[in-house]
Amino acid sequence: MKNNFTPDTVIDYNKLVKNIKHWGQELGFQQTGITDIDLSVAESHFLDWLKADFHGEMDYMQQHGTRRSRPAELLPGTLRVISVRMDYFPNESNSADETLQDPLLAYVSRYALGRDYHKLMRRRLQKLAEKITAITGPIGYRAFVDSAPVLEKPLAQKAGLGWIGKHTNLINKQHGSWFFLGELYTDLPLPVDTPAKDHCGSCTRCIDICPTDAIVAPYKLDARRCISYLTIELRGSIPIELRPLIGNRIYGCDDCQLVCPWNRFAQSTQEADFKPRHDLDSTQLITLFSWSEETFLKYTEGSAIRRIGHQCWLRNIAIALGNAPSSQAIIEALKTKIDDPSALVREHVQWALQNHQQAVL
Repeated sequence: MKNNFTPDTVIDYNKLVKNIKHWGQELGFQQTGITDIDLSVAESHFLDWLKADFHGEMDYMQQHGTRRSRPAELLPGTLRVISVRMDYFPNESNSADETLQDPLLAYVSRYALGRDYHKLMRRRLQKLAEKITAITGPIGYRAFVDSAPVLEKPLAQKAGLGWIGKHTNLINKQHGSWFFLGELYTDLPLPVDTPAKDHCGSCTRCIDICPTDAIVAPYKLDARRCISYLTIELRGSIPIELRPLIGNRIYGCDDCQLVCPWNRFAQSTQEADFKPRHDLDSTQLITLFSWSEETFLKYTEGSAIRRIGHQCWLRNIAIALGNAPSSQAIIEALKTKIDDPSALVREHVQWALQNHQQAVL
């Protein structure tokens, strides 16, 4: 990526940064920050995490070498990263705590209740880039929203958007942690923001609440035990010893965020696209288990949930049904999939039925 400025180009970068942050707000980002591309400290932590095999079967985490932690290797010419965040916590959803406490309901991570955020945020970042180039003329840039190997949380911390908490999510002192992140790589030599400081203190609520003890130490997550990894990233059989700990969580897990004291300051999203769709914030497990693949594809159109596919959807719900109190209705629902074409589904259905048989005995 070559800088396209001519020798005669004169730009007031301090003024441009103010404009960028103002435009960011206009485009629906709750905060915009700017950082340089030195991620040497984060790279060291990331490589240690990989060496410990904490990434599980997420092979893509190590396929790109150092391009993830060295932005200029991913996009040559990059000098700065414009980092943005967008609130997603739905203000019209069934209480997360109430859903988790009702074993007959399906719990879906709050970020996935509405439309998929990737395209929405990339479009907004593209508009931000267009506003910038209207002032600067042609520049080198590229927008990312989980679409390339990017260490988004360390970049966001350096850009002043928040600090990486002990649960490894980004936390903002005034706004909690219920937000998405996006990045705009650019060759503009913009002034940078002050990195955010850690405010977790001695609090260990996120570590203590984790159902599967996936947070093995402060700031260290073993993804192989994380319910979000197990229900979303893992495509095979879920380890038997972890199944009872998943409870009724069929897509992701929010426990570490729900107990974080900083989320008392969290703001509900103003984006209509992030509001719950198809009652996924309060639907019976049995109802979702009855979805055919056609129904699944219909109701997950435009949703992040679709990426796991119908097979893993049924796998996850079978576990939740196996963890629910025994009833004839649940047993009959499970039996409808006992001869499912998928061996993966059959395995988890059989496990769930065995749980209920033992309960009856």
